[in-house]
Formats: sequence, structure tokens, C-alpha cells
Amino acid sequence: MTLKSLYIILNLMKKDDIYFMRLVLKEAKKAEKIGEIPIGAIVVKDGKVISRSFNKVEKKNSSLMHAEIDALLKAQKKLRNWRLNGCTIYTNVEPCLMCTYAIILSRINRVVFGCRNEKFGGIYSLVDIENLKLNHKIEITEGILKEESIKLLKDFFKNVRKKGEVVELV
Repeated sequence: MTLKSLYIILNLMKKDDIYFMRLVLKEAKKAEKIGEIPIGAIVVKDGKVISRSFNKVEKKNSSLMHAEIDALLKAQKKLRNWRLNGCTIYTNVEPCLMCTYAIILSRINRVVFGCRNEKFGGIYSLVDIENLKLNHKIEITEGILKEESIKLLKDFFKNVRKKGEVVELV
């Protein structure tokens, strides 16, 4: 493979990543509309969206209903397999430890996220999964639509503080 063809492939991947991350941000805005922390997630296989979700922790009254977990469950149901080999999960915020380990156990091949979650992030912030001894290698891409992801979160928490509510990014 030549350097030029590698550059073309990487450019196409980035365009796809931006496209899918825009879909993630739409999901995150759905969460925001119902008072949830604006985090969205989609699972993609072979260039097609398999599942999509957004945070539903408050709505479902469950600490487990993170966007990533729900998207994984929907993808597993659709593919009728708990192994999501060949899939990529996109999310606007670095997945927390719970979601990261669910991603690992689901055999996801690639994780793409917008911005880091310094308090709870399980990819790099609290744990660097690239240094873990895993059964399979997970490719990580961060920073896709980073500024939009950060702005969405900052605006959400700014509005929450105005209302005097207490919400933590988990």
C-alpha cells in the first residue's frame, strides 16, 4: 500500500467518523431535551447504523441506562449475538468505566469519541485500555467533533446550575 492510498483511506475514515459523530450528537440532544446528560451513542457495522441511543438514567431510574450500554444491547439484539465483532461504537464523550468494560466484553473493534471525561472516563482518563492485556485489540479514535461535544456538555451544565439542580457527569 502506498503512502498516497493510505492517506486517501484515512481521509475517508475521518469523513465517515464525522458523519456518524453528527448522528451521535443528534442522539445526545434527545437526552438533553428530556433533562438527561447529553450523551449519545451509535453502533455501526459495515458502514451502517445498527443501533442508536442516548442517556436514559433519569427516565429509566437506572444507573445502567447509559447511552453506550443501551446502544450495545440494541445492537446485540439486532445481530442476535452478544459478540459485536466488526462493529464500531461512536459516542460524544469518553465512555465511563462501566461502559468501557461492556464495550470490551462485547468485542467491539473500534471506539470513536468526541471529548474526554476526566472524572469518569474509562478509555484514557482513569484507565488507559491500550495498556491492558485484552483478548482482542480495540482501536481508539478520539477528538472527532470534540469542540461540539464539549460545548454541548458545557451548555447543559451551565443551564443545570442556573436552575440550581445537581447533576454529575457519570
